[in-house]
Amino acid sequence: MIWSDFSKLIKLRLTFLVVFSASISFLIGSKVNGHIVWKNWLILIVGGFLVTAAANCFNEIIEKDFDRLMKRTADRPIPAGRMTTGQALVMGLFMGIAGTYLLGSLNLVTGLLSVFSIILYAFAYTPLKRKSPIAVFVGAIPGALPPLIGYVAAHEKIDSIALILFGIQFIWQFPHFWAIAWVLDDDYKLAGFRLLPSTKRDLTSAIITFIFTLILVPVSLLPTIYNYGGYYVGAVSLLCSLGFLYLAFMLLRTLQVESAKKLMYGSFIYLPVVQLMFLFDFIGKVK
Repeated sequence: MIWSDFSKLIKLRLTFLVVFSASISFLIGSKVNGHIVWKNWLILIVGGFLVTAAANCFNEIIEKDFDRLMKRTADRPIPAGRMTTGQALVMGLFMGIAGTYLLGSLNLVTGLLSVFSIILYAFAYTPLKRKSPIAVFVGAIPGALPPLIGYVAAHEKIDSIALILFGIQFIWQFPHFWAIAWVLDDDYKLAGFRLLPSTKRDLTSAIITFIFTLILVPVSLLPTIYNYGGYYVGAVSLLCSLGFLYLAFMLLRTLQVESAKKLMYGSFIYLPVVQLMFLFDFIGKVK
């Protein structure tokens, strides 16, 4: 039960996806340097896990009263009464300080970016969720920072490759999160969250979701356009993006929750495939 509550507190699956994204970008940055320091890769994984867990912990502390109102979150440890706010705060502070220290030990920029991500996610995005759909735009920034943090942890320079990695994940955030918001809209409304572009499941929200998915097509091709990846990553990224776009079009055409679910599941597949393909193709070009 203790592990179950801890995993819910830190949103374990989300934390794992964040660390995965950062670790892939670290390997890309390492190949730019010409070698991989595996010790630093492990430090990034542990530090990234702790920082992400801390941000999620602070998020749940702030939203504890609203989590009680939603079926999806009512069983989280704080709203369910199995953990006090004080206990969660102590864990969050410990993980945040330890994670920031580890990432900062790699280099100063990595440490500063990790602090920025915690502040922006927990203390800007979180309170905005009940005020305006602009919260998704604010949340997309810390949501896209993991690949940037991972790359800088290895290379210590925000160059064009770092910006491309950030850009792909930044644009991906919008159809990904709006698909989730569409599926969970009824539950979100119980807590007063306004996350869909128009604040409701309608044609306007579907059109905006489709537009951002369309923007993702050329953005996903940037590694090939700038010659950091070859035709393999270009072809795979194009196929994935067009498939993702088709799912967004189906949501636009039907406006049904089932279509939003397919778009949501598609987003879970899209990002790791594109990132892994970029890594493998980039390694091949560097050799």
